[in-house]
Amino acid sequence: MIASASPLPAQTDLSALKFNAWLVVVVTALALLSRLPALTLGLGAAMLLGALMPQRSVLRAAYRMLGPRVGLTPEVVAEDPRAHHFAQGVGGSFLLASGLLSLSGLWVAATVLGLTVMALALLNLSQKICVGCLMYFQFRRLRYALLGR
Repeated sequence: MIASASPLPAQTDLSALKFNAWLVVVVTALALLSRLPALTLGLGAAMLLGALMPQRSVLRAAYRMLGPRVGLTPEVVAEDPRAHHFAQGVGGSFLLASGLLSLSGLWVAATVLGLTVMALALLNLSQKICVGCLMYFQFRRLRYALLGR
């Protein structure tokens, strides 16, 4: 079902998205530099959990706890968060793959995936271009074209 079942418009906190993107950049950089696949596996799993079950998101809990301490205030807009959840799931999947490749000794492939996630998060932060969101909307268009719904 594409339409929201709730009579209230869906909301997205842009400050939470910024917090998540910075967290992804910093933790992934630490993981790659220190060669600690546990960091990418943990972050990837947290991102995937948050994408599948936003109400249980570890990143959302971290934002609520740390956001005010770093000067972030909620910037809530009337925007459907599903595209952002999809993008987070893609990023989390890439980080899980990066961690598994690291454990397999394939450091170059793991680093490429990790750097890809970091670059896309930085693109989102600097230019407000969410590539995972664009993928989501393209998949929706494809679904409509193929299925007519």
